[in-house]
Amino acid sequence: MKQEYQDLVLQACGASSLRVGAKIQTLWSGYGEIVRLHLEGCDRPSVVVKHVKFPEEAEHPGGWNTDQSHRRKVRSYQVETHWYQNYSTNQSCRIPACLAACSHGDEMLIVLEDLDVVGYDQRRTSVKDREIKACLSWLAHFHALFLGAAPEGLWPVGTYWHLETRPDELEAMDDANLKAAAGNIDRILNECRFKTVVHGDAKLANFCFSQSGQDVAAVDFQYVGGGCGMKDVVYLLGSCMEERECEKRVPGLLDFYFTELKRSVKKDVDFAALEEEWREMFAFAWTDFHRFLLGWMPGHWKINRYSKQLTKEVLNKLRL
Repeated sequence: MKQEYQDLVLQACGASSLRVGAKIQTLWSGYGEIVRLHLEGCDRPSVVVKHVKFPEEAEHPGGWNTDQSHRRKVRSYQVETHWYQNYSTNQSCRIPACLAACSHGDEMLIVLEDLDVVGYDQRRTSVKDREIKACLSWLAHFHALFLGAAPEGLWPVGTYWHLETRPDELEAMDDANLKAAAGNIDRILNECRFKTVVHGDAKLANFCFSQSGQDVAAVDFQYVGGGCGMKDVVYLLGSCMEERECEKRVPGLLDFYFTELKRSVKKDVDFAALEEEWREMFAFAWTDFHRFLLGWMPGHWKINRYSKQLTKEVLNKLRL
């Protein structure tokens, strides 16, 4: 790590020295890395640094190495930096505090609070009901907090699969009916009366759990932006459960999400109208993500009977 970046961390944290620790992960397509830095001489034992460095040759696992893809990723890191520097949440939808950020040429650096130190040191690859509900509660409080807020400095429409940013994947789709309806589905979602700020990549891997699994914090805000809260909900549920589980458990989990949302929205919100609209948008949001997957990776495990059934229902509604 460059000395100027080390100096930035030392100054931001009031530390006397630092040691570069383990690499937590490599960023998608080789766009940098996330590392833990151990500090001396301050009240923080460590911080987490997201170090973005645009590669000369990107390595996309699906082979989507295009100028459009590169521009989208560059924009996503600019959005994430803006998010951490200008937005904050509360304990009910915890995120890491941003301690410093800078950009220079083809590099960006975001210095974040180490969530492991403050009790969110667990990661999950599979979850029980308690953990799914903890994530849904996080999303409900997050959506309530930003309900009606303009996504200034963020993506106008959040989520990494947003149709306007994915023309190549749309073109690659074989499903002619869904391809023809994609623009209409996107429009319906975008014209929701009730809009919020969505996380945009609310998969299980982006939640950090407490030891008990009852409390969570979220990371990775590259695709945070405006939209219907159902986009986050469907993406989370799809990342946690396979088709049979979805068929059996989604109704109850949706009820839980709306109970949490009702508890946390302001009293002047017409909650009955909000719930009615977003429940109707659930299938549209799920179909919207299904559209992306069909073009991006047609053999993906999430393309299953449950997704196909919801898509069929949406396409039938649009024909009425």
